[in-house]
Amino acid sequence: MTEFLKAIGIANPGGTGWLTVVFTFVVAWIVTWRFIPRVRQFALKVGWADHPNARRLNKEPLPNAGGLAIFAGVVAALVVATALRPILIQEVQVQVLAILLGGSILVLVGFVDDQFGLPPLFRLLVQLLAALLLVAVDIRFHAAFGTALDPLLGILLTLVWVVGITNAVNLMDGVDGLAGGVAFITAMSLLAVSAQSPQWAAATLVLSALAGAALGFLRHNFYPSKIIMGDAGAYFFGYVLAATALLGSLKLTTAFSLVPTALFLLLPILDTTQVFVQRLLRGQNPMATPGKDHIHHRLLARGFSQRRTTLTLWTITLLFNLLAMRVQGLSPLVIGVTALGTALLLGFTVWRKLRAVWKEAEGAAHP
Repeated sequence: MTEFLKAIGIANPGGTGWLTVVFTFVVAWIVTWRFIPRVRQFALKVGWADHPNARRLNKEPLPNAGGLAIFAGVVAALVVATALRPILIQEVQVQVLAILLGGSILVLVGFVDDQFGLPPLFRLLVQLLAALLLVAVDIRFHAAFGTALDPLLGILLTLVWVVGITNAVNLMDGVDGLAGGVAFITAMSLLAVSAQSPQWAAATLVLSALAGAALGFLRHNFYPSKIIMGDAGAYFFGYVLAATALLGSLKLTTAFSLVPTALFLLLPILDTTQVFVQRLLRGQNPMATPGKDHIHHRLLARGFSQRRTTLTLWTITLLFNLLAMRVQGLSPLVIGVTALGTALLLGFTVWRKLRAVWKEAEGAAHP
């Protein structure tokens, strides 16, 4: 067992660091899973819900406060991790707190936007502020082209990356289970990469909590969904994934230096890019014009069910992430274990959800 743990990148199998990461994942998973039904009940009571319209797929009001439960699950898990390993956490505390602070700001803005609506420009300014917070604690791209403008270029690329990914994940949230599954797969892949280096301890810890929360949320969000994450959850997922992907002190010496990082989130990037370009070509404002022009809308238009659409795009996301891990230099064993673990956890969650749906249908048929 010790040799196997070493083979998949755990430097000290006899220590408790990797157990803390596993425990953080489990705590976030359970807290989010158990907390969501209570959030759902309260949201329905006070009217925190998306109502049916021409653009949405739901046929009845659907609670949109799932992001609050996701955020609570991540924070609870990191608090428990702090109590378990205070010395370990202390070494990465500033970066973890910066990511959580920026994420909490976006959760608040996303939640207010879900309930009352906010101007696109205001949301963009807040996202830029949250991105600058990462720059302030040196979570950023580091340009190394040998020019006087390198520091400014690094900051600019960081702002574009963080704001772009935050919105890209949000725009993917159009079919039950899609954005949560994409976030889970990406978090697991980035976790496999970050676990290979002690320097990325902050990323490892945050990603384990994020992956656990995403899995707990999917138990209630896979079709037919009981609750959606809303902008609050999508902004949080996108922001944290963008931030943790930057924690490796990335050096940019060519334009291709961005490719290994971008591969992890290639599906949201491609989807957002094609939507942005097509809306510009139609003379529309890409930031303020809703429409059914995303990849998932095209699959639905071809006759795919919501479940099939979600599973198809999960598979594509996983394939992109396997390629990203290979480009990052991970061994075939690490890639295989990550892929198998990710697929099994998703499969278990989907099976549990469908079993609950079937039992509910049987109960309705035989009262």
